[in-house]
Amino acid sequence: MTDSFDTRSWIDGLRIRLSEATALEKAGDGVRETGDHILNPDLGPYAKWDGPPRDAAVLIGLLERGDGPNVVLTQRTGHLNSHAGQVAFPGGKIDPTDDGPVEAALREADEEIGLSPAAVEPIGHLAPYLTGSGYRVVPIIGLIQTETAFRPNPDEVEDVFEVPLNFLMDPANHQKLSRKWQGKRRYFYAMPYGERYIWGVTAGIIRSLYDTVYR
Repeated sequence: MTDSFDTRSWIDGLRIRLSEATALEKAGDGVRETGDHILNPDLGPYAKWDGPPRDAAVLIGLLERGDGPNVVLTQRTGHLNSHAGQVAFPGGKIDPTDDGPVEAALREADEEIGLSPAAVEPIGHLAPYLTGSGYRVVPIIGLIQTETAFRPNPDEVEDVFEVPLNFLMDPANHQKLSRKWQGKRRYFYAMPYGERYIWGVTAGIIRSLYDTVYR
């Protein structure tokens, strides 16, 4: 990666790669799924879940800044039942009333950080990301109006912050770490940024974005 980041060229390249993936899907090659199991093939895609996968969506929100786009992330509150205190994209389960992943991601972003759906221009989605906890997550990529102000919901979000896309798309910042789980070594990505520790599913989705654009 260079110090100079051309936002529009990057977005144009992303659109092309997403179109190529859609064309392959329509040609009958199926949907390419990513997930925790890519680094842990012996554990399977839903290592900690026995039921059918649960559909979810997250928003990879991009804000144009003077030195390139930033990605909007949240720090979850410490009292939540799952993933408390972790860094996450805005998002959650797809409700029966949602008209697909895009509407679900925008609704959740509105609920969690006060981001109006009207302030987001969806530009595509990544391949579904399968998590060990049983979710099939569709990451939606969207451009956020630069004048947007966030209002974090204190019941779910402790803080909203930005990380330069240039940093996240530099593979030198993609750490491959591991922990023991049920007697096996489980691998995951981590991307520390200052005091923020980005890891697990969030880092895995960022890595999927990198693979989509640059591979």
